[in-house]
Amino acid sequence: MSGVVEHFGDLSGDKLVELARIAETAERYEDMCKFMRALVDKKQDLSVEERNLLSVAYKNVVGSRRASWRTLGADENEGDKELLQEYRKKIQEELTNTCQEVLNLLEEKLLQVVDGKKDESEVFYQKMTGDYYRYLAEIKVDDASVPQNAKKHYQKAFDLAKEFLPETHPTRLGLALNFSVCHYEILKEPEQACALAKEAFDSAIAKLDNLTDNSYKDSTLIMQLLRDNLTLWTSENEQGDDAPPEEED
Repeated sequence: MSGVVEHFGDLSGDKLVELARIAETAERYEDMCKFMRALVDKKQDLSVEERNLLSVAYKNVVGSRRASWRTLGADENEGDKELLQEYRKKIQEELTNTCQEVLNLLEEKLLQVVDGKKDESEVFYQKMTGDYYRYLAEIKVDDASVPQNAKKHYQKAFDLAKEFLPETHPTRLGLALNFSVCHYEILKEPEQACALAKEAFDSAIAKLDNLTDNSYKDSTLIMQLLRDNLTLWTSENEQGDDAPPEEED
């Protein structure tokens, strides 16, 4: 049986993008990943829409597995513990493979194209690389290099964003949100997490009048998530609560 990409034969880049859109509409995110991976094999200089399709595809596939992995790790699960752990191990392997697949696309192809451009595309791909190292760090707790790789790429993205993107830009705000989550959840640095989130929120509030209509909704939503996390983390420090933080979709 041929794969979904092979089913359609030798496709142009435009046709692969159109199929990715159709797969998104059908909520067939595994197929969407395959179409976008085939596109990256053909070209690495992606448009804004194309890189967003790539991000959406993998975010949905990885997001569902992260949720499953967390659910099966909850203490209140009943039933055969051995079977449950074996099933969770299978999900972990799938999650690891998918994250590594994305990281290979980013590090071997996409990051190389934007290296040194010092613009939003370089911030976007550095942040995305940090995200997927962070997802790996959630499950590969015995590998100290993984969280440090997440931190390295987030930091590079953050340094670029502070220099080249306005405080209210959705990409800069989403980066601050996810980098602060990495500090809190992965690196176990709650003070740095709170400081980063507060600085990003306060800086954006000060420039709120400069927001354009196009980015207003996205930016203010991420600002709300930053504020929610600050409230949550303050509460955790006081009460020992352990609810999961908000992160960018």
